[in-house]
Amino acid sequence: MSDEQPTGSRGRPASTGVGVSTTLGIIVAAIAVLLGFLILRDINRDRDSNVSPGPVSSEPVTTDPGMSDSTLVPMDTTTLPRTGYKVLVANGSGISGTAGQMTTALQAQGFVVVQPATNAAETIGKQAITIVYYVPGYESGAAAVSQVLGGVATQPVASPPPVESGDLGEATVLVLLGTDLAGKLLPGALPTADPNAAATTTVAG
Repeated sequence: MSDEQPTGSRGRPASTGVGVSTTLGIIVAAIAVLLGFLILRDINRDRDSNVSPGPVSSEPVTTDPGMSDSTLVPMDTTTLPRTGYKVLVANGSGISGTAGQMTTALQAQGFVVVQPATNAAETIGKQAITIVYYVPGYESGAAAVSQVLGGVATQPVASPPPVESGDLGEATVLVLLGTDLAGKLLPGALPTADPNAAATTTVAG
């Protein structure tokens, strides 16, 4: 029994040495892998920081100005024609002389207005709101007149039209004047228009 104890004590140090070296090898390999991962991550960060500013800086420059310009331009009133058709004003307000005043005001704005002005048909009664009627095909002319009048409603004219004669003659756009605009100046009326001329001119309506 005394001979077996030294043999066992010799075998234990040998196995301990092998275990320590194996553990150190694993630790060194793990550190190497970790360092490699950190280096690759830093390289990828550098690439991303160099590439990303390009598209970010270019997008706001090309998008914002184009959006603001295209939004404002289509509403320009100069795109709507004020010639190429004739306008007739019919007094539906019941206030004498206002259709003649409206005729003069529209002429000052460049519209071709039929004279003399007329009255609305008796069957429709007194009108509180001004409406612009148009013969089919002259929608743009009615829109131009509507803008000058402050954006009043437009709609196709009925047959017969709502005027006392029952006929528009050469006119293709009809302004049925209501009390809302009767006797009032138009926005943007030319300063050369003489307000006394409408008052002294003898016209229907």
